[in-house]
Amino acid sequence: MSDDGCCNSESPLACNLDAISASERPRYNELRKMLAASAAGKRELPDGIAIKISTERMALAQLAEWIALERKCCPFFEFKIEVAPEAGPVWVSLTGRAGVKEFLSQAFGK
Repeated sequence: MSDDGCCNSESPLACNLDAISASERPRYNELRKMLAASAAGKRELPDGIAIKISTERMALAQLAEWIALERKCCPFFEFKIEVAPEAGPVWVSLTGRAGVKEFLSQAFGK
């Protein structure tokens, strides 16, 4: 285990918006809006959700930047980006331990 405390205790299932600094907040808000506008579909997963991303509206680099910020305030999420070959779809999955799926249902709606 690492000394950074990552694996010693679970964080609460609540976002800590103070984890994103005041200087990062405008960019975080911009990326959240971009993510919402780029959502081209959604599917339920056993332990979370997957969101299909329109890369015309949000580039992969911007998606990764959003994840880097989002994991600061919501460290209980596991993120995965799936990029299909031949310009196929891009999906971002948000999953996690018990309770995360219900949390996401409230945050992202049914």
